[in-house]
Amino acid sequence: METRLRSIVKAVIWNLIGLSVMAVVGLVVTGSLAAGGVMAVVNTAIGFATYLVYERIWARIRWGRCHG
Repeated sequence: METRLRSIVKAVIWNLIGLSVMAVVGLVVTGSLAAGGVMAVVNTAIGFATYLVYERIWARIRWGRCHG
């Protein structure tokens, strides 16, 4: 089982990557740094919360793990 801290660190790093990608996509699509930034921040906040919950749920599921 993963610790909560490990799950949080993984989620933060993953979301920083996503924030960067989404900011660039938002800038390219809208032509506006402000609009792209808002899109990126909203997407990152939602993504962070759902990813963290998803990881914690899977951390409790024993199926598919090798023991021994």
